[in-house]
Amino acid sequence: MLADDVVDCHVLVIGSGGAGVRAAIEASQFGDTVLVSKTIVGKGGCTTMAEGGYNAVMREADSCGIHIEDTLKGGAYLNDPELVRILAHEAPLRMGDLVKWGAVFDVTDTDEIAQRPFGGQRFPRTCYAGDRTGHEMMTTLVERLDGTKVSLMQEYTVIDLLMDGEAVCGAMALDEKGRFILLTADSTILATGGGTKVYDISTNSSSGTGDGYAIGYRAGAELIDMEMVQFHPTGAVFPYDARGRLVTEAVRGEGGVLMNSIGERFMQQYDPDRMELSTRDVVARAIATEVMSGRGTKNGGVFLDVTHLPKEQIETRLPVMLEQFLKFGVDIRVQPMEVAPTAHHIMGGLRITPECRTTLPGLFACGEVSGGVHGANRLGGNALSETQVFGRRAGEAAGKAGKREKTINLMQLEQQQDRLEAFLEGDENPAQVRVQLQKAMWNGAGIFRTASDLQNTLKTIAHLSSVKIKAGSARNLAECCILRNMCLTASLICRSALLREESRGAHVRRDVQQQFDAQHSPFGHTYISQSHEGVEQKEAGA
Repeated sequence: MLADDVVDCHVLVIGSGGAGVRAAIEASQFGDTVLVSKTIVGKGGCTTMAEGGYNAVMREADSCGIHIEDTLKGGAYLNDPELVRILAHEAPLRMGDLVKWGAVFDVTDTDEIAQRPFGGQRFPRTCYAGDRTGHEMMTTLVERLDGTKVSLMQEYTVIDLLMDGEAVCGAMALDEKGRFILLTADSTILATGGGTKVYDISTNSSSGTGDGYAIGYRAGAELIDMEMVQFHPTGAVFPYDARGRLVTEAVRGEGGVLMNSIGERFMQQYDPDRMELSTRDVVARAIATEVMSGRGTKNGGVFLDVTHLPKEQIETRLPVMLEQFLKFGVDIRVQPMEVAPTAHHIMGGLRITPECRTTLPGLFACGEVSGGVHGANRLGGNALSETQVFGRRAGEAAGKAGKREKTINLMQLEQQQDRLEAFLEGDENPAQVRVQLQKAMWNGAGIFRTASDLQNTLKTIAHLSSVKIKAGSARNLAECCILRNMCLTASLICRSALLREESRGAHVRRDVQQQFDAQHSPFGHTYISQSHEGVEQKEAGA
């Protein structure tokens, strides 16, 4: 027996953020469901950290058509139109589920769910619970999950997918002691979240290491648009260990203004119509440009100021931000914040259908690990909606899929065991290798890119991928597997960035000259898998 334990189920859900928990809730109606998480369910991942809000059409003055148009324009027309249509039409329904299950959102004087403006949107459609929206959602979802028969496997790290020929039939995992566990399933859902921890400065939790992209790629799945990495405009810049911590877009939605070190409200130069509520890619580039031009603060950022707002508004609508900065010694009621761009969200991911099927039989994907919904730039507030809309769709489709015979590939298990044993015999500290990877990605594959920088970064990644990293004991094997995933995810970002020889949305190539705008680009999705890679060509304006 090559495994220490075997667990069988109808649906296996990998990941315990908003998308994974929602998928598990739905799948549980159709058969035995197991949710496996490398953290504690409800405590890890990015959903619980999400502060700003959930986009949904809730007013007669707004419409799903406008939401679709805003999302496509914000995504530089690289989005999959059908996925965007589904998001806009089903987000209000999934909001209804959350409220019915007990979620408490802020409301207006007339008891309607309150909505605030977010960047790139023509209507204030972002529903919120102060600036702790994701936490409220996760609390509600976990309570709902507790009422199902879903089996939870917490603090288990999935290290690869199990294959039966070209079909996925489950996964291989390590428990907290390093024991090797097999999880067999009729259907498997990847809901592993994002991966911007491959960058030196990131908003992601420690679990945002790109595992889903890596294990999906190794299994043979096709990924799209992995070059599209969103740098959130406003992350904390000090103290050092707090760099990158998210300063929610809700601050600008409530009326916060951006100022450079010489007192200019500089967004006037970059988007005079939308100012601070421009799309995230535009605001992030504007801040980076101000800093590089010598108009930044001493800490390498710019000022984000809400001191002109009533103190009560700050205290009631931005309580988390107020508390966070008070810990840094800054009272945002009377002092401006210092902020700078930080790696935040990967718009690309596994290619999916509207039912969340990937290109591999038996494998589904939802949430940030999937691509196509957000195109080249994500609108703030659309990610939380995405978790619920496509989490439900993935759970339903996987649950309704039929049962099947599953044949375990013993050679695959032997190869995995050899890989793990090699980690025990390595000699390099994985933590040190990780720091080198993160710095290389920040310097060579950040907001502004060139082919030479990307190629040099790929060389560094290739070197770091070949280093013989060491697991001090079986308990440290997962750390080594995660580092290998980070290296692979970083390489997918750089390879895809080289494929897209244009500037579009969050992807800016300084070495490329182009005569077209995003709406008339001749390029579609980049695609990458073990068997092929390239850029889809489309008729200009199509």
